[in-house]
Amino acid sequence: MNTAVSLPRDSNQAHGIGQFAVDFINNRLGTGPTNAVLARTALLHADAVLCGASALALRTNAPTILRQEALDYPDARGATPLGISTRVKAEKAIVANASAMREWDSNGTNFGYNPGLGHTAGEFGHNDFYSVAVAACQQRDLDGETALKAMLLLDEIRGRLAEVFSLKSYRIDHVVHGAIASAATYGALMGATPEQIESAIGMFVAHYIPWRAIRAGKQLSDSKGASAAISTEAAILSMKRALAGFVGPKDIFRNPESMFRQFVKTTGDSPFDLVLNHSGDDFAVMGMHFKMGLYEHQSAGALQGLLDLISAHPELTVPGAISQILIKAYEPAFGIIGDPAKRDPHTRQSADHSMVYIVATMLRKAIETRDTLETSGGTDALWRALMLSPYDYNHEAIMHPLTRKLMETIHFEHGGPEFDARYPDGIPTSVVITTASGQAFDSGMVMYPAGHARNTTADLATILRHKFKLLGSLALPDGGDVEGLVERLVSLGSLASDAVQGLYAFDIADRPGFE
Repeated sequence: MNTAVSLPRDSNQAHGIGQFAVDFINNRLGTGPTNAVLARTALLHADAVLCGASALALRTNAPTILRQEALDYPDARGATPLGISTRVKAEKAIVANASAMREWDSNGTNFGYNPGLGHTAGEFGHNDFYSVAVAACQQRDLDGETALKAMLLLDEIRGRLAEVFSLKSYRIDHVVHGAIASAATYGALMGATPEQIESAIGMFVAHYIPWRAIRAGKQLSDSKGASAAISTEAAILSMKRALAGFVGPKDIFRNPESMFRQFVKTTGDSPFDLVLNHSGDDFAVMGMHFKMGLYEHQSAGALQGLLDLISAHPELTVPGAISQILIKAYEPAFGIIGDPAKRDPHTRQSADHSMVYIVATMLRKAIETRDTLETSGGTDALWRALMLSPYDYNHEAIMHPLTRKLMETIHFEHGGPEFDARYPDGIPTSVVITTASGQAFDSGMVMYPAGHARNTTADLATILRHKFKLLGSLALPDGGDVEGLVERLVSLGSLASDAVQGLYAFDIADRPGFE
């Protein structure tokens, strides 16, 4: 515990988060993170930026609207949206950038699981919030080392909150944890006191709690992808107001009328203890996961199972070879991406939350490319060859006749207690493919697919570089220096302050939209 700060449930945790953030940014705690922790953070940031820039290049709706809106709020002392050198109000640059980074649903993921401390609430979330650190560093003319450390701080706070309080259990959107962490991180970078950060956290929790209503329905709206961005915008405005002297509710986690104590009844304490790491390598970010393409993270186990079977049995890619696919998974995967309404998606936002669509699309690509598909190279080669891209979610792909035919063969079931007990340690999923001749092939229980923090078999670096090249080639104009951009992003910690000022000022392609 000499590498962490403990904030017990009978303490003022909002103030404690503020004090931790200020001390961490100002190097007052221990020896700091290891190089491996910082390198992983830089990779997750690079992943998010390339997701965001490619979403803008393909003119996705919400990011395009929010980026244009940002230009209506110029501020010579502000921050920059992706692909634009004009400075705008920090909260406007942040809402635009966070929306873009989240749009594809392909950036990093956390599952809120820390069994060593008994903190296994299992709230998931995503690495949507890095533009908070960049915006503040641009405002304060701070260097890349500070920006990278601030990103780590933000992920530590939101990741540890996800371990101790399950928002989804109460139909609250997971972005709340990220917004709280954003307020604390932005405040610490901008010179706020712990009291001011406490006030901002109190304001956000009291005024801006988002419900999961944005995720309900047959065809999902822009609000699903922009949820983190919009909540973060509110958190930054709360922090700005606190810096100006506005006083929000104090001690919000123990406030008897707050969201936390309304859902978990206590006699006066917060519903949880909170432990925040400041040194060594046991940071929340080390348990966060990468996506090997575009898909809802709960489907990763099914995709790994499918690729394992194709690698072992290439004959499954023969057209007409498959008569049935049975997928079993845990809750909440079954409830979220197994919703019967998602069996007939018509929009990208619904297709990328449909287990049957995601699996059928990857299988279709395997069937279409079977003559050139290298199955003997293991699943690493298959992840690269069949990686799902933005174009696998356009209208033509969503309505593809072969995909629709394959979707009809897929049965998705709740695996029951055996599967539920293994989440959120892993992504427990099984895939059984039955051929037209009646032969059945079983993937067995998949726990740690490629990209999962506890996966030890996949060549993560090679698969990620392929993903970065795929998204970067969409993001930049034809002939753009994708490798140079990737190198700049993964080397964030070594950049001087002037390079941070121009970190997002690269040309973004203007490609035909497909929505």
